[in-house]
Amino acid sequence: MFERLDRSRTDVVLIVDDVPDNLSLLHDALDEAGYTVLVATHGEAALQRASQSVPDIILLDAVMPGMDGFEVARRLKAQPETSHIPIVFMTGLTETEHVVAAFQAGSVDYVVKPIRPREVLVRIEAHMASARQARQARNALDAFGHASLTVRLSDGRVLWQTPLARRLLQRYFDSPESVAPAELMDWLRLAVPRFEQDVAQAQGAVTPPQWAVNQGNNRLSFVLHQPTGDEEWLLVMQESSDQAAMDALSQEFKLTAREGEVLYWVVKGKTNRDIGDILGSSPATVKKQLESVFAKMGVETRTAAAGLALSRVVQLKAR
Repeated sequence: MFERLDRSRTDVVLIVDDVPDNLSLLHDALDEAGYTVLVATHGEAALQRASQSVPDIILLDAVMPGMDGFEVARRLKAQPETSHIPIVFMTGLTETEHVVAAFQAGSVDYVVKPIRPREVLVRIEAHMASARQARQARNALDAFGHASLTVRLSDGRVLWQTPLARRLLQRYFDSPESVAPAELMDWLRLAVPRFEQDVAQAQGAVTPPQWAVNQGNNRLSFVLHQPTGDEEWLLVMQESSDQAAMDALSQEFKLTAREGEVLYWVVKGKTNRDIGDILGSSPATVKKQLESVFAKMGVETRTAAAGLALSRVVQLKAR
């Protein structure tokens, strides 16, 4: 009897093979071990099933009529919705060039035919555990308002992205889903070499490069996080907005909504006249609102109010 190492969730395995004996052997072993098993017998069917069901791992035959496994893998890795799925090749081709081709196409591993189910089970469990940890980390970033994506420098391809990252890129840029925006790539190709040089020369921690784009009152920032492969880099994104900052200041200092707006623009260095123009009120009205803000904050000057507000904002972000 075959038994899974981890029964905490039901994982979906897609087997792509045109040999009935291989399909039957693997299907029975995986099913007995508690996996949900999907089957495709040719390349086009594999692409369709993978896009529809987004399995947790794919066992892919290297040699099939029509579209071979190498091309199937390349297409899966080129699609944002399937690019993150681990692919394990099943092959009777053990020459070096075929093994290299498998990894170049995007596989994480390969098993040699004739298939030994117990070996396959151990390998896919290990790869799915790694993929699960990466997925949980990405979901955690999304939950805290941070989005993440991996970009390849050579061609600007987005290798994977969290759902929040996809939504933010669509909102801020007019570019295909699978390709990073041109202006982001222009910055990356300048920032990465400098960052690598700084890391090589530094004796301690190095502040990662940041880049941002504005859209109205909203701002989307990118932080270069770490390399994930050859010419592949992880970026962490976060959206901020004037309104969100105003709301946070109002809540922190028990201000009215209008007082929160006034304090926000004070922090931005605006004069009473500037703030009046922005909010559609007179400088005298702004002065009265600012006096109320000072009283609630326990300060007496604009400089003190701005300094206290900035320090609280930093503390809030660190929580």
